[in-house]
Parts: sequence; structure tokens; C-alpha cells
Amino acid sequence: MKREIKRALLLLVILLVLLTVIYPAVVTLAGRAVFPDKAGGSLIEKNGSVIGSSLIGQPFSGPEYFWPRPSATAANGGSMPYDPLASGGSNLGPTNPKLVSPDPGTGEVSGASKALRDSGVTGPLPIDLVTSSASGLDPDITVEAARAQAARVAAARGLPLARIEQLIDARTQGRWLGFMGTERVNVLELNLALDKL
Repeated sequence: MKREIKRALLLLVILLVLLTVIYPAVVTLAGRAVFPDKAGGSLIEKNGSVIGSSLIGQPFSGPEYFWPRPSATAANGGSMPYDPLASGGSNLGPTNPKLVSPDPGTGEVSGASKALRDSGVTGPLPIDLVTSSASGLDPDITVEAARAQAARVAAARGLPLARIEQLIDARTQGRWLGFMGTERVNVLELNLALDKL
């Protein structure tokens, strides 16, 4: 009996070291060797300082910038929009009246729609500009959402609309594996490219 307990404890210690130290270390080192940017969090630097990640959205509200999807993280207890510690959707179904509440600041869809209309966006509003993603952190918008904002950005920056549309086209990422998802644009990268113009 004592011999079996000793073997079991020895196996437990070996597995603990193997699965909690060696395996994570090997996977981390392999990830950093093969995909150093992704393993490091896909960080974006400007003037030598990290300003964000291409994987997490950031708030932009000025008329001279493209706006991201709304973030539900503040409603989930986060200290700010796009707070990665409070990741998660609002969990409101499409028929929930809170989404279209006329009270200021309470209706996610109605509030985002009003802000877009007030900024000069006309025509049908792309759904991703008025609803948050499942994580509340989505860094991308659809090409349609970017084009809907192009006229406002061009006017605010004093640039030709065609130049802004060229920038959108240059920053468009295709479908994953050529057929999954939709074409999209990373908002932070697009806004950084705008600032370089």
C-alpha cells in the first residue's frame, strides 16, 4: 500500500512539473519563435511607445477618425470602454427594448444611431456601427462601416473623399481562408494610417 502511494505521489509531481512548467514553457517559446508578433499580443507602437493592440478595440470619437463598434465592456463593470478585464457582450437579445430606448445614454442601438446621424452619416447604417460584438472588444469594422464614415473623415481632415477610400481599400483585410467571415478593416491601424497622411 505504501509503495502504491509513493508511486502515485511521484507520478503526481512528475505530471505537475510536466504540465504546469515544461509544457507551457515549450509552447510559449515555440510561439515566440514562430509567431513573435502574435505571441507578444500583436502590439502596435508609435514613436517607440506601445499605443495598443491590433486585437483590442480602442475608443475614437473625433470626427477626423473612423469610429469602432460600440463596446459593451463598460456595461459589464469595466472601468472604461474596451476594457479587456470586462470582456463580454451586453447579453441583450435583438428584441430587448433597452437596445432602442429613447432615453439618452441607455439605448445602445439608438444612441449609436443618433451619434452617427448627427455626424453626417446618411443611408442605411451598417449593423456593426450600432451594436457591440460578442466580446465587446472587436477591433475591426466591416468595409461598409468604414465607407459609411469616409465622407465625415474626409471633410474633417480636408482631404478628398477618393483619398480616404483608397486608404480604406489599402487597409482592407480579406476573408479568413478566403471564404470565412467578411472583409474588414482594423480601426486603430486605419486611424494611424490617417495620421501619417
